[in-house]
Amino acid sequence: MNDLPDPQNTELSEPLRRAIGERYLTYALSTIMDRALPDARDGLKPVHRRILFAMRELKLSPNGRFRKSSKISGDVMGNYHPHGDAAIYDAMARLAQDFNVRYPLVDGQGNFGNIDGDNPAASRYTEARLTAAAEALMEGLAENAVDFRDNYDGTLTEPVVLPAAFPNLLANGASGIAVGMATNIPPHNIEELIGACLHLIKTPDARDETLLNYIPGPDFPTGGVIVEPKESIAEAYRTGRGAFRLRAKWEKEDLGRGQWQIVVTEIPYQVQKSKLIEKIADLIQSKKVPILGDVRDESADDVRLILEPRSKNVDAEVLMGTLFRQSDLEVRFSLNMNVLIDGRTPMVCSLKEVLRAFLDHRREVLLRRSQHRLDKIDHRLEVLEGFLIAFLNLDRVIDIIRYDDDPKAALMRENWGRAHVRAMSEADYVSPRPGEGELTEVQAEAILNMRLRSLRRLEELELIRERDELMEERAGLEDLLANEDVQWAAISDQLRETRTQFGRKSEGGARRTQFAEAHEVEEVPLEAMIEREPITVVCSKMGWIRAMKGHIALDSALKFKDGDEGRFTLHAETTDKLLVFGSNGRFYTVPAAQLPGGRGMGEPLRLMVDLPNEAEIVDLFIHRPGTRLLVASSAGDGFVVPADDVVAQTRAGKQVLNVRGDARALVCRPVAGDAVACVGENRKVLVFMLDELPEMARGKGVRLQKYKDGGLSDATTFTLADGLSWKDPAGRTRTEADLAEWLGKRAGAGRMAPRGFPRDNRFT
Repeated sequence: MNDLPDPQNTELSEPLRRAIGERYLTYALSTIMDRALPDARDGLKPVHRRILFAMRELKLSPNGRFRKSSKISGDVMGNYHPHGDAAIYDAMARLAQDFNVRYPLVDGQGNFGNIDGDNPAASRYTEARLTAAAEALMEGLAENAVDFRDNYDGTLTEPVVLPAAFPNLLANGASGIAVGMATNIPPHNIEELIGACLHLIKTPDARDETLLNYIPGPDFPTGGVIVEPKESIAEAYRTGRGAFRLRAKWEKEDLGRGQWQIVVTEIPYQVQKSKLIEKIADLIQSKKVPILGDVRDESADDVRLILEPRSKNVDAEVLMGTLFRQSDLEVRFSLNMNVLIDGRTPMVCSLKEVLRAFLDHRREVLLRRSQHRLDKIDHRLEVLEGFLIAFLNLDRVIDIIRYDDDPKAALMRENWGRAHVRAMSEADYVSPRPGEGELTEVQAEAILNMRLRSLRRLEELELIRERDELMEERAGLEDLLANEDVQWAAISDQLRETRTQFGRKSEGGARRTQFAEAHEVEEVPLEAMIEREPITVVCSKMGWIRAMKGHIALDSALKFKDGDEGRFTLHAETTDKLLVFGSNGRFYTVPAAQLPGGRGMGEPLRLMVDLPNEAEIVDLFIHRPGTRLLVASSAGDGFVVPADDVVAQTRAGKQVLNVRGDARALVCRPVAGDAVACVGENRKVLVFMLDELPEMARGKGVRLQKYKDGGLSDATTFTLADGLSWKDPAGRTRTEADLAEWLGKRAGAGRMAPRGFPRDNRFT
């Protein structure tokens, strides 16, 4: 008895690995099947399907009244979708946005957001109803077209999938992120989709490439121009994975007198117009597209973005090619057709497989609706047989109803065989179903519920006519259920009706996205886009930099911030690049065209490049391609580096001279001549030949001069035959022609500086 488990102890123990694995798997399957991936049959996720079904239950037909969105989202949440009302309303609002959905399924009244990225108004302020497209998706729900299942609390039922009169998965597209998988399907044109479906019905083994004759590519609600090569599009549709390059649609507008502007009338799908304008304005501000002068939004109900060139001599194709590369005027829309097949199995499908899944679903819907109609006809025929028997034996029926205590049972017991038929031809006689001359319970109940006004001869003729019509319809349905060719012919007719309703001749049905070849404009260097103008670069001791227009005198009096003073002043042009050498051994590159104007005090250079606060500016000069530079550290190490190798492409700069410990970068001089002169803090000068220094792109370098204590003060290059020059305290240039006393090998200690050498130990 002691070995039996305690019935009061309900705790179970299991390994943590298994417990977490099972629970995470349950969550992952729930996310994949009930939240993130659409069904290949109707193209909807559960939340969208429940929204449409709840709106149908509220009788919000396309021609009916609107209802508050809060009422709709509340019904969806309370009856079918036990999640937050904000998520439900967001999903419903998206179905109403004609810039997000190619064929909106919700007709919204009020603020449902816009292409600028503004959010919809709160659900209490907006109203909605179904659209004709949504009604087409649900056509047949009352005819047993699809299975129903219990809702989350078992009080109501909801459809497992919608009948879907058109391939909504491709028509409106879908996107979602599940656990370990995602989906992203662009919208397409219904006219083209149905054309492909009809071809697939006629030729079930059609090749994927053939379908592209009907579906050349996506059709985005915001238009645009697809510039993806046809081969790439074909491969994407064949494998279910790929991408489409989508560009804005633009045109060059002539303003007269040689002036012009670019007008963008369509922007890429899912690009927010406001953020696009901000990005372009940022490109103008940072001068990354110097040939663009201004951007302006003149949009009303349509899109109209104005791009003004800085000069009328700018090539429009070059300008747009640059903007396509640097802004969202061109995007890549990814294709990942990961969908649920039969509502259960996630699979990456090709275009043909998705269309086949839709057509198979339509066939099942047709068979179920036909069987449902057949059952209704059989029930009505059974009732009509009873009515006809009653009319042919009216007196006896009246007697039974009038005098019998249980007329229903009496009617069912009575033998209404041929002996009781008054005047009816053999062709008009209908044999009762249960047995020779007996009425069924359904027939007896229908007879008892007849109105007296129906006992007219005209009504009897009407019943015969209705019976004949139903018998003819029944024969047609039996033929359809028995013959697959007839079924596909019926599906083709239904698809043609849908194409008539939503095709290119309908409102908004024409293709919006166009196709074009990507005429790649050769990338123009930044210097080529900039108008060449003279400037004077001024950089203060505290690192504030600006560009004065024109070449002013280098000794001009300039204003600086309090406590600051000038340090670098040099003549340059807007097409030049400035090289900044920091005491951390890194070179930074600043385009002269991006320098702030000279009206104020400028801007800190540290805001333009990532120069650390602890690093100082050693030198600032213009980059001259093809030249070489002598770089050296305070420790007396250095080397020669090509100037082209120090140009940096990013704000972070490029590390050239490696320094460690207390050492810092100290010297950066252009190489001119065949000899090197260096002077230490101990005022000893050493001269050696330039060819003793290695040429490197990066490193610590080699020893220039040996010091017992202290370090390097300055170094320069010169032509040995011309002698070594420097400026004395009075500003006069002095030259020492005979350098034999100081000439030696690299890494020597050197000799004391010549008489008259500057006290600051600098050559310049």
